[in-house]
Amino acid sequence: MSDNAQHHAFFALHHGLPRQGPGSDSTTRRLLSLAGPLPERPRVLDLGCGPGSGALLLASAGAEVTAVDLHEPFLAELRETAAARGLGGSIRTVRADMGALPFPDGSFDVVWAESSAYVLGFDRALAAWRRLLAPGGTLVLTECVWTTPDPDPAARAFWSEVYPLRTVAGNAAAAIGAGWHVLGSFTQPESDWEAYYGPLAARADAADTAVPGMAEAVAGARAEIALRREHGSSYGYAGFVLRPVDPRWPVRPERDGEAGEVREITAAAFGSTDEADLVDALRRDPDAWLPDLSYVAEAPDGSVAAHALITRCRVGDAPAAALAPVSVAPGHQRTGAGQAVVRAVLDAARLRGERLVLVLGHPEYYPRFGFVRASEYAIRPGFEVPDEAMMALVLDDSMPVPSGTIAYPAAFGV
Repeated sequence: MSDNAQHHAFFALHHGLPRQGPGSDSTTRRLLSLAGPLPERPRVLDLGCGPGSGALLLASAGAEVTAVDLHEPFLAELRETAAARGLGGSIRTVRADMGALPFPDGSFDVVWAESSAYVLGFDRALAAWRRLLAPGGTLVLTECVWTTPDPDPAARAFWSEVYPLRTVAGNAAAAIGAGWHVLGSFTQPESDWEAYYGPLAARADAADTAVPGMAEAVAGARAEIALRREHGSSYGYAGFVLRPVDPRWPVRPERDGEAGEVREITAAAFGSTDEADLVDALRRDPDAWLPDLSYVAEAPDGSVAAHALITRCRVGDAPAAALAPVSVAPGHQRTGAGQAVVRAVLDAARLRGERLVLVLGHPEYYPRFGFVRASEYAIRPGFEVPDEAMMALVLDDSMPVPSGTIAYPAAFGV
């Protein structure tokens, strides 16, 4: 049997399905929310769009979508659906290879790849698609991941032949090491798999296996579905929202001997020594201080332009982390230095395995980093503050988020 027959059979089996990988409209919306503030009409490049469920939702949310796929029938289906929904003017289809895209550098505010980055591989996708982003742009992708450090042998054997998997933390570390900030990540729900495999299983049951290549295509689909049913606790799909590091602001952990400079910056930023005294008191508390989570952004002359600190706190009986204070030297405020150092210290917290970060701060500033009201998780401070000012960021959703009252280090005086 020719490879051409197998190719045609595979696409015949998949043509007309609502999705070509695990996903849902709710997951697409969640990914979009993690991308943070976007232009009023963002330019989105949807790579490996398939029949276009994501492209259609993004266009309905106000985006100008360029939808790319190599399979022309998928693009034709998308154009037809877009026209029927009155979205034809918001979606442009392009038949192209994701590894050789015909677009100028900086063409898009968002590069979007649900269930398609595997075509290149996670690391290669991060490298190849970075050039396409405009300043401040965002990469959104979903990827198959291990959901346990000890996968079932059958699942490991299958994926070792198909595609190398990492954990969510492993992919986050790879992204950070490649010069990206992780704006958010989460494991997709089981219902996203059913949205893909349910229609595929029905199609396999109805397929004519006398068609050349179809028996093999059906067998492959059934084997994949059976593996998921029997060994799905070992792997899943996860969403990642990433942004390139701002090259204007080098960020790094605070070095020995810089405490004095950090103190000066903190006092200058707040116009008093109260916050600087707080940082010094936290340094003296071994139960609160996390030495690798005191970060600075460097000014062009090598001086400290901004500082962000994360220390230990608790929610009920569970360990958590507190972001505070964040200080930017007066001469560098409103330049991006503060955002750069906050994103860097949050990345560092993610890498060291912190699961939950809390912040009491400006409700119009911290949501850009993914923070939401802590009350959404039944987390509350032990003192009166506006609900919108007490915020939480979940870095690892593999375990339930703790709930209860926040216990800050004694240095906070609350």
